[in-house]
Amino acid sequence: MKRVIVDYKKLNKDILNLLVEKFPDGYADRDIITFRNHHNEAIEAVEVRTDETIYLVKISKRLADTMQSFDDDDTTTTTTDIPEEVSKDEVGDMDDK
Repeated sequence: MKRVIVDYKKLNKDILNLLVEKFPDGYADRDIITFRNHHNEAIEAVEVRTDETIYLVKISKRLADTMQSFDDDDTTTTTTDIPEEVSKDEVGDMDDK
């Protein structure tokens, strides 16, 4: 079986789809594999498999964001734009109406 280490920047749609299928709610600490590369740097990755290949995808904040964006793009539901932060004054105004 072929083993491939992939950085999130080089993910194709197939690998990204495998990640989203395997970790629909995101990955947890127990899903993370830690190893050292040839420069003796610690690398953290999550594993996804096909019939022919084991992919170790390096994890980072951007990987989580990329998975979330990919999952959001695949859904057919529409959402309303909701402001990230609502002040207490705005909440009070909305309740008064």
